[in-house]
Amino acid sequence: MLGQIMNEHRKRKASKEMVRKLFLRKTGWDPNEEEETRNRLNSPSIQQGSCRGLIWLLSDNMHHQWLLLAACFWVIFMFMVASKFITLTFKDPDEYGAKQEPLMLTAMTKVEKVQVPEEKRLPEEFQPTGKALSGNLMHQPLIHMERLELLQNVCRDVALRNLSHTTVSKFILDRIFVCDKHKILFCQTPKVGNTQWKKVLIVLNGAFSSIEEIPENIVHDHEKNGLPRLSSFSDSEIQKRLNLYFKFFIVRDPFERLISAFKDKFVHNPRFEPWYRHEIAPGIIRKYRKNRTETRGLQFEDFVRYLGDPNHRWLDVQFGDHIIHWVTYVELCAPCEISYTVIGHHETLEDDAPYILKAAGIDHLVSYPTIPPGITTYNKTKVERYFSGISKRDIKRLYARFEGDFKLFGYQEPDFLLN
Repeated sequence: MLGQIMNEHRKRKASKEMVRKLFLRKTGWDPNEEEETRNRLNSPSIQQGSCRGLIWLLSDNMHHQWLLLAACFWVIFMFMVASKFITLTFKDPDEYGAKQEPLMLTAMTKVEKVQVPEEKRLPEEFQPTGKALSGNLMHQPLIHMERLELLQNVCRDVALRNLSHTTVSKFILDRIFVCDKHKILFCQTPKVGNTQWKKVLIVLNGAFSSIEEIPENIVHDHEKNGLPRLSSFSDSEIQKRLNLYFKFFIVRDPFERLISAFKDKFVHNPRFEPWYRHEIAPGIIRKYRKNRTETRGLQFEDFVRYLGDPNHRWLDVQFGDHIIHWVTYVELCAPCEISYTVIGHHETLEDDAPYILKAAGIDHLVSYPTIPPGITTYNKTKVERYFSGISKRDIKRLYARFEGDFKLFGYQEPDFLLN
């Protein structure tokens, strides 16, 4: 029993000595004062303080290590963020061939400026506005200036005067639709996509909010479609609009247009207009069919003879306004009397339609309806097929009537039919 007590005493004494030396080393006490301080260390209060000091020193050392580690991570993180910011802000502007604007939210395509000769530059009020033209549209101003120059030259040709000039009658004013809100005049030339242009004007006039909402039966109902005709205004108001408004119409190869009119009105007749088959067709057949025993409906040969007859007008009077689908562009729109701003071509409508909307300043308000692929392409094979059974005499007489349209709008003379 006494031996156990002595062993326990020696262990406690050795432990105290170890704590004392560690405490002296950490606190910087002078070793020469060991004897003087021995009695203090042997006291219970000093023993408790020694243990607390050791624990505090150990925990304090670990705390500093964690703080140092956290500080290192923070510095690394801030360096990575700063590096990313510097890379984005000072990126080489020539890397992608265009200057990078850090605050731009949308990408803008850079379009090189087209050099237009000074004498062919459009008047300032008719310069296209809005988004930049791209592709073939970049050359549209020059193309349309050339078309207008050709028109003016042919209008001055005395030899063609009878084919290019006409009186601006009520019949013509009835063909011109008005959009006062945007100062636009549109001359209707059937069988060249006019239904779609009417839809555009209906939306611009506010009758409907979008082209898709317009019922098909409303488009050609002039009491419901909200499209006033120029003929509905007084003479002074008519003249003011002719002088100040943006004016345009669309043309197409004259012979191909006649084929389209014949198919639409006398073959398919999709709008169920019975007067073409039951009134107009019989009138043409009685006058121009050579074989009186033929019982079929109106044939293209009959139609061509009627149109090429110099005395066709007496039937025109009987047919009334229905003739708008096959009379000449001169008779419809008087291009030599009215100074049109733009004349579009059906064959290049994919480019002409957007250009017209831009030139009129309405491209941000409405779009021309989607054009089915290939529908506007000139089809020479179809023209040859329809005219294959027509005599050269009748073809030449037809061309003689429509020669003004071919010349005014730059369409090639159909030598493959005439010779």
